[in-house]
Amino acid sequence: MGKFSDDAARLLELVGGKENISAVTHCITRMRFVLVDPKKADVPAIEALKSVKGSFTQAGQFQVIIGNEVGDFYDDFVAVSGISGVSKAEVKAAAKGNQNPLQRAMANIAEIFAPILPAIITGGLILGFRNCIDSLYLFNNGTATLVDISQFAAGLDSFLWLIGEAVFHMLPVMICWSVMKKMGGSEVLGIVLGLTLVSGQLLNAYNVASTAAADIPKWDFGFVQVNMIGYQAQVIPAILAAFCLVYLERFFKKISHPLLAQIIVPFCSLTLAVCAAHFVLGPIGWAIGSAISSVVYAGITSTFRVVFGAIFGALYAPLVITGLHHMTNAIDLQLNAEFGGTMLWPMIALSNIAQGSAVLGMVWLQRKSARAQETNLPCLISCYLGVTEPAIFGINMKYVFPFVCAMVGSCFAGMLSTAFGVASNGIGVGGLPGILSIQSPYWLQFLLCMAVAIAVPFLLVCVVGKAKGVDVAAAKEAEEAEREAAEIEAASQAAAEAPASDEPVLRAFLSGKVIPIEEVPDATFAQGVLGDGVAIEPTSNVLVAPASGEITNLMQGSNHACGITLPNGLEILLHIGLDTVEMNGDGFTALIQEGDTVRAGQPLIRFDMDKIRAAGHPTVTMMVVTDDAGQNVTFSSGITATAGQTEIARY
Repeated sequence: MGKFSDDAARLLELVGGKENISAVTHCITRMRFVLVDPKKADVPAIEALKSVKGSFTQAGQFQVIIGNEVGDFYDDFVAVSGISGVSKAEVKAAAKGNQNPLQRAMANIAEIFAPILPAIITGGLILGFRNCIDSLYLFNNGTATLVDISQFAAGLDSFLWLIGEAVFHMLPVMICWSVMKKMGGSEVLGIVLGLTLVSGQLLNAYNVASTAAADIPKWDFGFVQVNMIGYQAQVIPAILAAFCLVYLERFFKKISHPLLAQIIVPFCSLTLAVCAAHFVLGPIGWAIGSAISSVVYAGITSTFRVVFGAIFGALYAPLVITGLHHMTNAIDLQLNAEFGGTMLWPMIALSNIAQGSAVLGMVWLQRKSARAQETNLPCLISCYLGVTEPAIFGINMKYVFPFVCAMVGSCFAGMLSTAFGVASNGIGVGGLPGILSIQSPYWLQFLLCMAVAIAVPFLLVCVVGKAKGVDVAAAKEAEEAEREAAEIEAASQAAAEAPASDEPVLRAFLSGKVIPIEEVPDATFAQGVLGDGVAIEPTSNVLVAPASGEITNLMQGSNHACGITLPNGLEILLHIGLDTVEMNGDGFTALIQEGDTVRAGQPLIRFDMDKIRAAGHPTVTMMVVTDDAGQNVTFSSGITATAGQTEIARY
């Protein structure tokens, strides 16, 4: 049993039990509950617990003040309650309340893909490189690729497929994990669910279109048969399956007795989610894909193919999002067999180019932001080499308007391509090198289509982005980053060169107006529940150490607060803003780690005041002496302080 197991068990009972908790998390000093019925919480009894220093309700959250040991208390609470992996999604949901359904859907998809973006970018670059060496017929009079004539290239191509397959064929595994992480579910169950979608026992998704219906393997349950189909590279089925698992897990957590929860919750939720994924959600996805394939084939061979080219050009990128785009391979093969070439694949290549050109527009708009270019450039390269997922999920859908601009450019390019009757010799590289797969009589026409796919999205993104102030924001970000880096470097240098001092003083941790702790608009700090202290209304955005000591606590994930223990044992808490734990680290960058030894004036945390204000939180920052020694500390207020220089307390 942990140190706080008894109090944690008692607190669980006093807040109304497990069934009355819809979410629970913690910041650096408090347990934060979202209760189904707040009236069930027995506040007097809770505040009587020996480890509790007070409680209050704010912004729909019931907050129980524990102090510096809240992390240990939270771990014990999770252990005795059986509640695990809960998140702060409720706070974000409130912020999304003023968005329309499409905006919320796009934001949710972007949040799902954000954690797995590095893997997608890496896979995109690798597949783009493999496209160049195994799909471009540049040798032996256009009959051989580099892989065909070089054993080294063949070995490299085969070896790199290890990574490419892991990223894209196994994409459902990463998606299920990310959804579970975002929604506060059991991440390991998400991984297992994803693995069941890409199991080697199933028919690979890429082989479904070329496999006769009678040859597809099936599970035979006697009264019904279910196709054993895999979902490699599928996005929507994986997301649906993961959300199914999330809500099943929540349901079984609510109805299960804590003693049996470890058995009932994972077994029931995972088993039913896998059944739903393969029996219902997956087949629905394939039905949609089959319908789309039929429409595409009918459109590309009709007398209205120019109109179809415009529609398909605009909608192919959204098709990529669903993961059903590889269904077009079967149509390409059929067109190639019937007409000696395919008119569909050139539009796919143009759509890829258009998405890359939208990223190129963002590269131009954000040219002064080195931070943005770290993502923009790899996405641009992989997209122009034929792999669009990094560009779509990493850039274009994140900002939304580049994705729409790319759809418009692809629409015009697709219309021209079908008007000219451009055909390719087969399925090739879907980016700029794609022209090498186009039948030679159509090269000039395809070059014109490429020019449209490059110019229209690029110009639209530049115009719309400028109107939205993306270029100004990027320039401001670059200037602020340069200034912050200079300030941090100067502060670090000054702290390193300053002679060690035993003088019993605490200096300003930020520049700004120093106010009494009693004026802080938060009862926990203002009433001195955590200890006596002082606060600063900041004009600088880099928190510095008020004295030399050891970093004994850093709020992992949110990075909005830290604790320092001085050589004499004095314990100091530094807390940036109010309720900023709800920002989940957005706008906060820790410059130190737990266990680091710091000197007075050394930079600790960089934060974005604009983001804090935009999230609706005050930026006032507190310094609290959290142990009994704080009674012997004299604080100064009513002055304007300079970070690392002005004396604000003496002990």
